Amino acid sequence: MSLVQSIKNAVPPIHREGYPFIAGFAVATLVLGWIWDPLFYLGLALTCWCALFFRDPKRVTPVSSDLVISPADGKISLVGNRVPPPELGLGNEEMLRISVFMNVFNCHVNRSPVKGKILRKIHKAGKFVNAELDKASDDNERNSLVIDTEHGEIAVVQIAGLVARRIVCWAEQGEDLAVGERFGLIRFGSRLDVYLPREASAGVHVGQTAVAGETILARYGEDIPMPLIRAS
Repeated sequence: MSLVQSIKNAVPPIHREGYPFIAGFAVATLVLGWIWDPLFYLGLALTCWCALFFRDPKRVTPVSSDLVISPADGKISLVGNRVPPPELGLGNEEMLRISVFMNVFNCHVNRSPVKGKILRKIHKAGKFVNAELDKASDDNERNSLVIDTEHGEIAVVQIAGLVARRIVCWAEQGEDLAVGERFGLIRFGSRLDVYLPREASAGVHVGQTAVAGETILARYGEDIPMPLIRAS
């Protein structure tokens, strides 16, 4: 294998949503460097960070209708039962909610946690408080997908945060999603909530690192497999 091919395999691809931002950072770097040499290196570091932010690595997704897979890279910030936001149309009974918080260094491409058909796509305007806080589920701007699955309706909610001000979701109502399929991203840092029927059992704990498209968040049935954990 050539050196060029080795480097290509080691560097994850960049999602197309990031191209304009990376180009903007690169142009700003050249301008700053023209003004004062040390600023060029600062701009170069920020350009590299921007490219890292929009990375879109390949993932190996466990395929089973009994498994719920993490929709995002990040830290498990909340696990417990909670009534879902009313706009989801999932009723007033508590559901199992698992939240994944993404910082500005995580990969931000979001993936479907399950296989199913999108029944509803709902955008709700709101605030931009710290996405790690519990109240962010109700107060913050968010985009939600309600998905019909073999085990009933579930929801995955993209939540904006203090830094994140732009939610991108290219999946549409009526479409079928495969588990692990990319459906959106959030710029720059945020959280995803997954609401599941109470029959689902959580397979993760608060503080654990999750990998989008790979880590098993929950499953239906008695035996919970060991979750897959690795660096993103």
